Amino acid sequence: MRKVIALILAGGHGRRLGVLTEKIAKPAVPFGGKYRLIDFTLSNCVNSGIYNIGVLTQYRPHILNNHIGIGKPWDLDRKKGGVTILPPFLGGMGGWYKGTADAVFQNMEFVDRFNPDFVVILSGDHVYAMDYNDMVDFHISNGAEATIACIEVSITEASRFGIIVSDPSSKIVEFQEKPSKPKSSLASLGIYVFNWKFLKEYLERDGKDKTSNHDFGHDVIPKMLKDGRNLYSYRFSGYWRDVGTIKSYWESNIELTKPVPPLNLYDANWRFYTQTEEMSPAYCDPNAVVISSIISEGCEISGGVENSVIFQGVKVGNGCVIRNSIVMTNSVIEDNSTIENAIIAENVFISKNVKIGVGENAPNQLDSNVYAGDITVVGMEAKIPQGTVVGKNCVIGIGVNESDFESLEIPSGSFVLHKE
Repeated sequence: MRKVIALILAGGHGRRLGVLTEKIAKPAVPFGGKYRLIDFTLSNCVNSGIYNIGVLTQYRPHILNNHIGIGKPWDLDRKKGGVTILPPFLGGMGGWYKGTADAVFQNMEFVDRFNPDFVVILSGDHVYAMDYNDMVDFHISNGAEATIACIEVSITEASRFGIIVSDPSSKIVEFQEKPSKPKSSLASLGIYVFNWKFLKEYLERDGKDKTSNHDFGHDVIPKMLKDGRNLYSYRFSGYWRDVGTIKSYWESNIELTKPVPPLNLYDANWRFYTQTEEMSPAYCDPNAVVISSIISEGCEISGGVENSVIFQGVKVGNGCVIRNSIVMTNSVIEDNSTIENAIIAENVFISKNVKIGVGENAPNQLDSNVYAGDITVVGMEAKIPQGTVVGKNCVIGIGVNESDFESLEIPSGSFVLHKE
């Protein structure tokens, strides 16, 4: 029997998600009403029969570590194998992870304990459903030393990804890391299968190279190709989303509210598991109007909710209108408030008669590259005072309270941050 181990790279900052990742690692960002991003990769592993998993953490890992725990929701609380958290450490080769390849390099001893034939390298911050067995079978059948999962993207988006150029047999002939002039529209998903002995050889070489960035896409894979090694591209045709921007994160959540969503969260044969608090069933009172929305357990809905994703324990008051928005766990929206095209983080308190996401569009003054797409973002534990009107493309920072508001009129493109 072939022996496979999975390593999940979960140390990313996710700067393009702004205040959503200011205090938590990107893989710990909530998604889809009750999950966190890491849940999709972990669930894909166990659904694929991979039960030896290392999770490599670095940036603000506390919520992520607490969420994974001993891995019980994923049936990973095992005496042999299961899930192991692998933070950076001092001693030997230790220190902060300098790149994706360096993170694996520093944990070679952990992998060697399992003596695997193959190592599957995964990202912990993408939303997708994939049976990794299909990719491993493809890898073996082609006699590959490394296989990279890829998907077709539009040529206008290609510069955001690592781009693969392959021949008709799917053998990779060139790899471009986020090129300004892409030669192909075949984008790497950051999902790799390696023969372990082969990968170990290149990690050791890369670890000695002082000029390297110690990154798979930038350094290790180009070196493998330069040496003429057998690298193959595995074309994936299923659902996969990179939710690395405010707009893509919002869109990926909202598309779950469609009558036939592109990602099926209800497939009994491919379940997504999570660590979640036990709450009572959701309640919608006689005044509630809910249309094409996800309402999670513990919610109390008295107003209107349309095309929105409402996480656990959210309270929506009388006369409220929540439209095309994401409201995360335990947030409270008091009576007669309106929220449109917004992302409301966890434990936010929105007082009565507040309007969010209204008015004309304007570029965000804090960071127009991060906060865009007419979407207003409210950071966790913020408190918005009664009667406040917040425009489009605004950002309300983490922990903002009523004293931080100099005015109750927050024009489109503006921001309010907590004053230390």
